[in-house]
Amino acid sequence: MTRHALAIGLSRALACALLLPAGGAFAAPDANTAADAAAAVAGDPKDLDAVVVQGEIAYRNRTDDTAPVLSYDLEYFQRFEPNTVGDMVKRLPGAAFVGSDIGEYDGVQLRGLGGGYTQILINGKQVPGAGDDRSFWVDRIPAEMVDRIEILRSNSANRSGDAVAGAINIILRDAYAFDGSYLRVGVNRAFDGEVNPTFGAVTSGEALGGRVLAGINVQDRYRAKIKRSDRFSDPSMDELVSWEDQTEVKDGRDYSGNVSYTVDVGETGRLGVDGFFVKTDRDITEVSFEEEYDDGEVITADVPGRSTVDQKNWGLGVEYRFDMAGGTTELGVDHARFEDDSVESEEAHAYVDGEWDESEAESLAIDAKDAETRFEIAHKRDVGASTEMEFGVDYRRKERDIDHTFYEWAAEAEGDPVVYEIDGTVESVIEETRLDPYLMFSGQAGIVSWEAGLRLETTESEIRYIEDGETEGASTKDYDELLPSLHLKWDLTDADRLSLSLARSVKRPNFNELVPAMLDGEFGDNDYIGNPQLDAENANGLDFGYERRLGRRGVFGVNVFYRDVKDLIELVNTGAPSEEAIAVWEELVEDGDYATIEEAMAAEPAESFVFSSANVGDGQVYGIEFDLSTPLSAFGMEHTGVFMNYAWVDSKVDDFLGERRFNDQARSTFNVGFIQDLPTLESSFGLSYRKQGDAYTRILAEEVKIRYGADLEAFVEKRFGDSVSVRLSASNLLDASKDEFFDKFDTLGDQIDRDYDEYELETEEAGPSYQLVMRWAF
Repeated sequence: MTRHALAIGLSRALACALLLPAGGAFAAPDANTAADAAAAVAGDPKDLDAVVVQGEIAYRNRTDDTAPVLSYDLEYFQRFEPNTVGDMVKRLPGAAFVGSDIGEYDGVQLRGLGGGYTQILINGKQVPGAGDDRSFWVDRIPAEMVDRIEILRSNSANRSGDAVAGAINIILRDAYAFDGSYLRVGVNRAFDGEVNPTFGAVTSGEALGGRVLAGINVQDRYRAKIKRSDRFSDPSMDELVSWEDQTEVKDGRDYSGNVSYTVDVGETGRLGVDGFFVKTDRDITEVSFEEEYDDGEVITADVPGRSTVDQKNWGLGVEYRFDMAGGTTELGVDHARFEDDSVESEEAHAYVDGEWDESEAESLAIDAKDAETRFEIAHKRDVGASTEMEFGVDYRRKERDIDHTFYEWAAEAEGDPVVYEIDGTVESVIEETRLDPYLMFSGQAGIVSWEAGLRLETTESEIRYIEDGETEGASTKDYDELLPSLHLKWDLTDADRLSLSLARSVKRPNFNELVPAMLDGEFGDNDYIGNPQLDAENANGLDFGYERRLGRRGVFGVNVFYRDVKDLIELVNTGAPSEEAIAVWEELVEDGDYATIEEAMAAEPAESFVFSSANVGDGQVYGIEFDLSTPLSAFGMEHTGVFMNYAWVDSKVDDFLGERRFNDQARSTFNVGFIQDLPTLESSFGLSYRKQGDAYTRILAEEVKIRYGADLEAFVEKRFGDSVSVRLSASNLLDASKDEFFDKFDTLGDQIDRDYDEYELETEEAGPSYQLVMRWAF
């Protein structure tokens, strides 16, 4: 623990402040925690039947937070019947999904930056996920579990600083905030005619001396798509090298539930317990046919593939808030876990000019566990002069253990059954321990609200790499990050508001960048080895925004942002020859061209190398975001609501080839839509349109441009009294495609000279889908 001496010293100093005299007890809630979400609700709990039968159109909330926060209740999204949080988030300003299959929304990217730059919180807490970049797939959480979603554009001291692009806070329904019960039943129909059911139930009320909420959700998730790939010798597309037709079906079921229990303890205390569980069972079936042309021969292949996915996410948290020492103290403990037990397999049966040539297969079994445990203590108090002080300490322990077992098979004759044999095991273990004290002050002076804070994040990490049961590499790495933040808000009038935020944030290295494992042929002919000594990236950020209230419920906002990223992690050439280069030299010696490997190396320089990751240079990210959410009351159309947001982003970074944008950064995102309510008919209908700009990725030996078509959604709804609603919704009505353009090379020299190994065009489509849902409140 000596390496945490600075953190411990600061935390002890902060704790001494409990003995300071205070002007009075502070009992206002902290909007960044789950308990805050409950405490922020004024008056009686909201009836759940208002969620079922919406008498009014819901708009974006206008929060009182000093830090820049955009807040959207479930009712804002619900009429388009989102199935998952991903279906909700795709409508938010600046939220892009690059790499997701068409019609799916899993890895969200704010400001167009990769998933690891966007922090995902559930009830204000970090949760582990499947991504090597520390990202969490938001399509794992069903929409029916959600109370609201917040976009936290800039850091505050009382939150983890892993949010260069910002954070998305998913607030689950809370026992204190809701009252009542309802059922949700429905069916989904895919474009190929497949029909699948969905079911959900939520109940909340007084029990066990407090309030309890429980919800369950079971939904079949089905997605069929068709894919076509055409591969050419170069971008001129004069020579077709091969092509592939593929159909893919993802057929599975998600089981989920959440519970919340809140009880008042004594005169000032409140105890809260919340938990969630999500289980995904899915079968993925691929059927491909490939045709390749090689020196006058036609090589065809049937390539069936199958994957079984068994993933679990769950979390449990306990918080206790009470008045103490002239202020309010909060204690919290939570544990979250991600588990993955999946199998991927693919066969290939090849024929040359119609005659069987070979059959082979590969399979990969994945056993992954990622667990995080967190303890926190925080105290908030009034220190006079309209100023409040908050300080606290967060302790976090993370362990990520991933075990990959590889299998292979090759046939001796056509028709041989597939019998897999083990081909090796690879395991990586990453352990991180963090102790993060912070201190924050906030207050108000006239029309100006302000918040200033300082957070120290200390990290101890241990990395181990095990191959076939033997430890091949192990390393430790410690680093500290000091993260200041400042937020200012000017309420110029009752309608007009300016905000300015300055904050420092971090992005920790991707897990696969840390593991010291040699990966042969990872980038064309080039190999890759991880670097456990990587430092975290850090960014100084600025957000400046203007927001105006439109009438009673409308809001318009514009925000400009800038991030100056330091210690950027990029690929670097170690200078060591790759396995491919060594094999070439060995073959030259074997053929008698040279007497020794040394002579071959001197005469035939390597064309491919071992690459790694390193902290190199800086990068800049900047853009502008608009959002509008308002009824058209000014035009006499009180029952017509319109929604629009647009984000334009750009960036600069230097890699091994020069300047480019950040990888996978969609140039823009655009959402527009309307809802028309018909009160006399107890009905409503609406349309929503979404378009995401092109994204570009450049890595060693490959460059990719990704383009998504536009998505058009619609719904029509009929309400029956105060307790029943029936809604028909449709998505992907324009039959959008995902188109990818691949420039592929063997070596860095080939990439510089534009000497292509292959140029590929790939497109996939999934067709429209429809959903019929009935809700009944009781």
